[in-house]
Amino acid sequence: MPTVILLDVSLSMTKPIETSDKLESTPKQLATLGINTFLEHMSANTKLEFVSLMCFSSLYEEKCPFTRDYNSIKATLQNIDDYDKTCIETALHGVNQMILGEWGNNMACQIVLVTDGSVGVGPLSLKGSLANLHQRTASNNFPVPFSFPAKLHIVCITPPTDPCYQKSKPLYQKLIDLSGYDGSISVPDQLSEAGVTTLFQKLAENIYTSFNGTLKCGNLKSKIMLYPAPVHHTKVTDFDCQTYNVSDTIEVLGFIPVTDIGSPMAVSRHLILHAINNAKEPAAADAEIDLTNDEDMVDEGKTPSFCVLLHGALKVENMAALVSLADNWFGFIYSWADTKKKSNLMLTLLVPGPDSVPWLGNLNNLGCAEQFEQCGSFPIRPTEKRSYSQNGVVWIRPSGLQSDIQKILRHARKLPEKTQQFYKELNRLRKAAISLGFLELLLALATIFEQECLSLPGNVHPDCAVQLHHAANLLKKTQSQDAKFVITPYVANYNNL
Repeated sequence: MPTVILLDVSLSMTKPIETSDKLESTPKQLATLGINTFLEHMSANTKLEFVSLMCFSSLYEEKCPFTRDYNSIKATLQNIDDYDKTCIETALHGVNQMILGEWGNNMACQIVLVTDGSVGVGPLSLKGSLANLHQRTASNNFPVPFSFPAKLHIVCITPPTDPCYQKSKPLYQKLIDLSGYDGSISVPDQLSEAGVTTLFQKLAENIYTSFNGTLKCGNLKSKIMLYPAPVHHTKVTDFDCQTYNVSDTIEVLGFIPVTDIGSPMAVSRHLILHAINNAKEPAAADAEIDLTNDEDMVDEGKTPSFCVLLHGALKVENMAALVSLADNWFGFIYSWADTKKKSNLMLTLLVPGPDSVPWLGNLNNLGCAEQFEQCGSFPIRPTEKRSYSQNGVVWIRPSGLQSDIQKILRHARKLPEKTQQFYKELNRLRKAAISLGFLELLLALATIFEQECLSLPGNVHPDCAVQLHHAANLLKKTQSQDAKFVITPYVANYNNL
């Protein structure tokens, strides 16, 4: 889950303050110390997370793009200049553009806003922005709610009893409510280096909770860690609402070819990592530890792992493992390659319920292939013949309609060799327009054909102009608005001309 650290670099962040331990500092220095603590926790527990640093005052600037090199962000924090007043709305606009440009509108993100509790002054302050929230136009819209799933966490480097923070807290809470997801507002218990360090440490632990569990298949099992950590899933039906949580023990139920699974609807996808247990077994009080025992210093890479065995088997056999995540909740484990030389063990969480893969039927009824006399592949094709033979026409953008018309004109310039293709595409376009009630397209297409007849070069076949004129005349008639009517080629005898 990408993370954006949004740091306030306005002049109020440089005001001198006296910490609880009688040391002189500034909110900016304490914020830098807290962000370093935040990054240290990520480097130790969530090394695969992407983090970006953005600074803002009345404008915003992306100081460090999304990266896994947390040391580069720490180095950037030491060379940040100070600017003018605080404008949170401008900063959130910048976050919106950066996330959409880098990840799109489907990636869930974490936004950590670090400030001193000030919301700015004047019409560009947070108070002024929220006051005219319902008077915005499409060209001047408010950036929250974001165009992507995001949790907003606001960290204020100020004492909890600060009057400025007490006035700003309702505005911060309204901003989090507008985002539509559970965010947080945090202040240190004591305005000191230790208090700020503890605050950012707790924030990192709350945001990035790792999932540790056990992958089991019969008598084989292995400690695993899922990245990113799965969250609970709520399934809402007409008369019920159920919340599902992934169990600590993920059990393999069976194996199925990857081609039979296809691409079912999924809740989320996670990377399976082998969990390294660094904890040592407690020794007895009267026991003496022998440091020369080689058995206690076994290399981790030489220890047998069920994850490695399962990954290699699934990759070679092109199979997937059906696993049980919880009561009546299933998923698939398979080998996925991001490059030609490297592959990973992945877990896909299906929609809760036994019928999450329609072509497989009830997943509780699956069994071994040896139990059945006749066993075919999935999906099972229906015995009846389908009533359609080609894909439907969909126009989402004007360019799609334009490309369909240009395709017809390309066939028209190659008449009479492309006569069948010309009328096939023409009838396909005409039926789609009738189905959508787009009858104006028929008259417009007839006009295009007439103009095309006038602009034809002299070396083309005479059948080109004849067929275009014939198609234009039929498109103008009322009978062409019937979906069952089919425009057929005009039969011309050029020997009698």
